[in-house]
Amino acid sequence: MLDKAQGLPADQVFLDLEDAVAPLAKPAARKNIVSVLNEGDWGSKTRVVRVNDLTTPWTYTDVIEIVEGAGANLDCIMLPKVQTPSHIEWLDLTLTQLEKTLGLPIGKIGIEAQIENAKGLVNVDAIAAASPRVETIIFGPADFMASINMKSLVVGALHPDYPGDPFHYILMRILMAARMHDKQAIDGPFLQIKDVDAFREVAKRSAALGFDGKWVLHPGQLDAANEIYSPSQSDYDHAELILDAYDYYTSEAGGKLGAVMLGDEMIDEASRKMALVISAKGRAAGMTRSSTFTPPSA
Repeated sequence: MLDKAQGLPADQVFLDLEDAVAPLAKPAARKNIVSVLNEGDWGSKTRVVRVNDLTTPWTYTDVIEIVEGAGANLDCIMLPKVQTPSHIEWLDLTLTQLEKTLGLPIGKIGIEAQIENAKGLVNVDAIAAASPRVETIIFGPADFMASINMKSLVVGALHPDYPGDPFHYILMRILMAARMHDKQAIDGPFLQIKDVDAFREVAKRSAALGFDGKWVLHPGQLDAANEIYSPSQSDYDHAELILDAYDYYTSEAGGKLGAVMLGDEMIDEASRKMALVISAKGRAAGMTRSSTFTPPSA
């Protein structure tokens, strides 16, 4: 699996020391991860290791062994079940000491914070602000559902007895904290890995809110995730047209106008900001535009 992950069309791969590894297997798993980080071909993927959470006896050794063994080939440490800013502060200080000792650039290794219970969600603003190393806030649905006694065994899915989306507040709360501090917001996994249609429905909800992506647990979910968190071709083309048209109409040649019509649509500075979001997602996904803006003839 570690070898296969290197060739998958994912933006990031995280190597797990937490839930996917039994307690007696953790020492060997650390060594395997160090080896594959140093010897694997990860291309442009972001390389992340999820360590165990700070209520366990394994976290310290996880961080020390992984960073000492493969710090030069590691982009981020993911810390699960973050509940207070002090968890992030501990990891930040530990990483700083390791970087100084190993001669790595200070701040090289980022932090991804996983929110998995009520205390973490209540403190998510402070968690996002706890260190400049924090790059991403992640929703961990399975542990979160258990922590609040949610009556369901299907992780991330709507509940037939609830007339709405029981995860909407949680997702929006994480998204607001992430955007307030200019961090990424990532939705967590959908465990029914063979039901790609259900994965799509769950992913569409966080994508519509503005989340930057979602975990996949199986290669079969990858195409759906890449599609859902990228704009459609028509939306991408339209965003690029708005940007070109706005640049033209606000210029000397275009008459220095602040609000104009693009077809049947009025565009202004707010339109430009919205278009920037869509165009950035499209460009990051490697999309190419299929239409161009042509200034009106004089």
